[in-house]
Amino acid sequence: MSNVIFLAALSLGIIGLIAAVIIFFVSKAFYVYEDPRIEQVTEKLPLANCGGCGFAGCKALAEAIVKNGSMDGFMCPAGTDQTIADIAKVLGVEAVAANPRIAVLRCNGSCTNAPVKAFYDSALSCVYAASIFAGESACPYGCLGCGDCVSVCQFNAIFMDPETKLPKIIENNCVGCSACVKVCPRKLLEIRRKGKLGKRIYVACTNQEKGAVAKKNCSVACIGCGKCVKICPFEAITLENYLAYIDEDKCKLCRKCVPECPTMAIHAANFPPPKVKEEVKPE
Repeated sequence: MSNVIFLAALSLGIIGLIAAVIIFFVSKAFYVYEDPRIEQVTEKLPLANCGGCGFAGCKALAEAIVKNGSMDGFMCPAGTDQTIADIAKVLGVEAVAANPRIAVLRCNGSCTNAPVKAFYDSALSCVYAASIFAGESACPYGCLGCGDCVSVCQFNAIFMDPETKLPKIIENNCVGCSACVKVCPRKLLEIRRKGKLGKRIYVACTNQEKGAVAKKNCSVACIGCGKCVKICPFEAITLENYLAYIDEDKCKLCRKCVPECPTMAIHAANFPPPKVKEEVKPE
């Protein structure tokens, strides 16, 4: 009986040894080396996995950064200058300051500017409303107001204004991850440079209807008059399909276009109010 037990134990030991040898050689054959800096860079990232960088997650971005050897050509919208400095230290390169970006709403069709002309009573989803061509205002390009952008924001940077029924962006929270941009069925949100001291100029309208029709549906719609194009000294504004667009790379924030717009469709964010010239009365 003891011999049987001994032989069984010996057999199991030999089988285990053979299995261990096989596992060892298989692990060596299929071993994939991972640069330890990938894990280090991943730890320096915000780990929001928002996808705003264009990669599947923070780990994928870290792999691309380490393979490239620098942050050149890569962006972490949820990161800060400190994030870049920490990553640069891991890579042993010089840190370059980030250029913060932020979401802007290219629609000003509030309840006052684009009065309600129909009542939408169905699924509270912008995607669904857009699919059935619904919308409470007559503007076919305006915000649908169901708040899909609010739902996808991981940084609590957007809320629906109960007075205007438009999404409002909290500048200090927005990291420019593009989640809201991707979910908006009417492409009303755009990621632009935050600008020095938060200053930026953009056209808050995407309506491509002819001027008279656009203004009938929304009092602050771009009517494609072209006045802003003519006055811009830097050729930063183009006009296409009755709609003006400001190129942030060319715009020098001179604000000459702002008072020129007859419908106030051009927004200048975080600028001090213009100085009012005092009339000099003749003595």
